[in-house]
Amino acid sequence: MTPLMEVRDLAVHYGPAKALDGVSLEWRRGEILGIVGESGCGKSTLARALLGLVPPAAGSVSADGEELGGKASLRTLRRSVQMIFQDPYQTLNPRRRVREIVAEPLVVTGVVKAEHEARVARALEEVGMAPARFADRYPHQLSGGQRQRVAIASTLVLEPAGIVCDEPVSMLDVSVRSQILHVLLELQRARELALLFITHDLSLAWQLCDRIAVMYLGRIVEQGDARDVIERPGHPYTQALVEAVPPRKQRNALGGELPDPAALPAGCRFHPRCPRRFEPCDQVDPELYPTGEPAHEAACLLLRGGSSPESRSDIA
Repeated sequence: MTPLMEVRDLAVHYGPAKALDGVSLEWRRGEILGIVGESGCGKSTLARALLGLVPPAAGSVSADGEELGGKASLRTLRRSVQMIFQDPYQTLNPRRRVREIVAEPLVVTGVVKAEHEARVARALEEVGMAPARFADRYPHQLSGGQRQRVAIASTLVLEPAGIVCDEPVSMLDVSVRSQILHVLLELQRARELALLFITHDLSLAWQLCDRIAVMYLGRIVEQGDARDVIERPGHPYTQALVEAVPPRKQRNALGGELPDPAALPAGCRFHPRCPRRFEPCDQVDPELYPTGEPAHEAACLLLRGGSSPESRSDIA
């Protein structure tokens, strides 16, 4: 699969806090890429940086091989890549009817008005909302799941190649979550969409995604095929996340508190919480090393020199 978007050494700072600190990532056409990690690790900032919603302090973002720079390139990007936010009630304009909300991207991008009605109707039908029944309603007249369907429909009218999904089901009831996920997967298959799925729920990413990238304190600490990352995690942080997922669930699988991104630890930024740390971990900031599986990498000194985490005995 060819890359839809690429980031290289991307950094985003909020004052002294390093929300992203040297992130490199490839998001391919037609794939579902999962971005997982604890709250505060930089997942949502990465999503916003991809779409130019926050300015980078360093690094680059490219779409279809073209580096993004001025307003013209961002306008082109937003026709091909759209975003679904976590809380649809905050993102939908309460003063507008559903048909106007879904049509807004068409207005902003200058699509001729004669096409609006048909494209809005098609998008609503694709998310399971009959236009005759829902098009004239306001957001407050819809359930949480229906509001999220409207948000999804508004991303579809421009017929994008990819959709960034920032925790799109985390605020919904369990039964509604499954319905929305089903809608997204059906759309992904029918339109051959690329989905960038951001979540703190590792089990959900395992079920949905082709590849997974694990983030910790503004860095990608592991990435690879979803099955490899979950079944054979190479980084102690990923191992702790996996151990916290039912039915294995261990209450203290991940101990300690997430450090302040404005005062990052020296060396490996996970070492203060890592049960497998050894002497160089507080001095060396590791790069991504091969784990032994194809295209599976983890930023852990236990893998330096080609050894597996299980083969090391010199751990604390």
